[in-house]
Amino acid sequence: MPRWLSAGFGVVSAAAGIGVAHVVAALTVPAASPLLAVGSIAIDAAPTPVKEWAVRTFGTADKPLLLGGIAVVLVLATAAIGLGAARHRWVGLVGMVALAGVSGAAALVRIPGPLAVLPALVAALVAAGLLLVLARVGSGSGRSPASAPEPPPPSPLDGPHVRSGRFRPGRRGVLLGGPALIAAAGVGGGTLLSSLRTSDAAVGRDQELPEPVSAAAPLPDGVQIDLDGVTPFVTPLSDFYRVDIALSTPRIDAATWSLPIDGLVESPVTLSYADLLEMPMVERWITLSCVSNPVGGPYVSTGRWLGVPLADLLDMVGVDAEAEQLFARGADGFSCSIPLDVVRDGRDAMLAIGVNGEQLPLERGFPARLIVPGLFGFVSAAKWLTGLTLSTYDADVAYWTERGWATDAPALTQTRIDVPRGLETVAAGEVTIAGMAWAQHRGISRVEVSIDQGQWQEAELAADAGDDLWRAWSHVWESTGAGRHDVQVRSTDRTGEVQPEERTDPFPDGARGWHSIAFVVEE
Repeated sequence: MPRWLSAGFGVVSAAAGIGVAHVVAALTVPAASPLLAVGSIAIDAAPTPVKEWAVRTFGTADKPLLLGGIAVVLVLATAAIGLGAARHRWVGLVGMVALAGVSGAAALVRIPGPLAVLPALVAALVAAGLLLVLARVGSGSGRSPASAPEPPPPSPLDGPHVRSGRFRPGRRGVLLGGPALIAAAGVGGGTLLSSLRTSDAAVGRDQELPEPVSAAAPLPDGVQIDLDGVTPFVTPLSDFYRVDIALSTPRIDAATWSLPIDGLVESPVTLSYADLLEMPMVERWITLSCVSNPVGGPYVSTGRWLGVPLADLLDMVGVDAEAEQLFARGADGFSCSIPLDVVRDGRDAMLAIGVNGEQLPLERGFPARLIVPGLFGFVSAAKWLTGLTLSTYDADVAYWTERGWATDAPALTQTRIDVPRGLETVAAGEVTIAGMAWAQHRGISRVEVSIDQGQWQEAELAADAGDDLWRAWSHVWESTGAGRHDVQVRSTDRTGEVQPEERTDPFPDGARGWHSIAFVVEE
């Protein structure tokens, strides 16, 4: 049997096992699907510099690329197993079981309960069994050459000029194509089952939201600059930035979901989704930003959030004096620690269930998530909540704190140039430079622009919608000549602090520095 065929047997057997396991995971625990389980552990184990490089280099495409890399490694490993199985059948059995064992162990690390290992067991059985069968059939060990039937005599009708009208696949094509079809059907079927299980009606995302006891104030006229290329003040949900550690969106049924609030409290409670819908809610416009956002980056968005004030929940349970933080956990394995004094200082920190007039989308944290104005998301914005615990910093350490990021991280003052785009060519004459600035929970009081290292000039600010929201700005410049021109921008927040010039990386508590671009004036 050719070596390439033996290697192919290993690859398609593993692919079939993963495909069937994906169906099983879709019916039980989607996150336990082998590739997703291994990928999640890879994310957890990756050193911080590697994570930062991946986000900086690939942006939101980092996770698909990670899965692609794992798939490449898997192809190479299973091809080697297929080659080994051609000589010794036990190599195929041990190799496939070992690979499945890795995915099962990865699933158990993040997912409690016996169902976490079920997809891995199925993958092991299918992959190992299929490889043994293919290796046996492919080598022809099922019969001796003497027992092979004699080929029929040639017919005068046979020949290259005759078309039979039927496709007769070769033996090797059948041996490789059959498992490949099983793999494709498994992945497709699993994906379809997952989508059916996560339809709005299936997970309870078809309920009417309650009216808030305190509605969000209408946005003032003039918050939006009417200029092509400037970011919309209110971010459409389809464009909302997403940075998290979830390789697959957690799928949680609101009917069975519950949220325990415990730890250093007088009266622990467990709330259902129905309980939340009965509680008094507030609605607020709030801008969120990610600590991974580079200078001038895209990871910032604004929405109208609906939820229960966290201060009300703390009053409900009664917080012990020694508590220092509100420790939140999500279904994706993420955790964050919110300083208790921030929750109690009067800002609109909330347990949110709605955004922009609808229930949270699945990818935005359904059924419930946290929103805390003025803090970067990695210390406040837990999604797909599974628990809130009042504790000390020694007792519970947050996901990113364990990986060297800051424990407390107030959102920084940042400014971005939206137009002109970097290296864009513009016509001579009046050139409008515009963008967005934000300093959540402090507000923006001034934006200044410097062109070609010249004197700082104050930009015109759009209407102010509040300290927890970003603010649009613009500046009209009369071009002084054709060629390249450089622009820098900086902001001052309402405390009087000017955005620093020196650039820093996002690690460990956010990127600092002035955003700058170059554009070209064409006469």
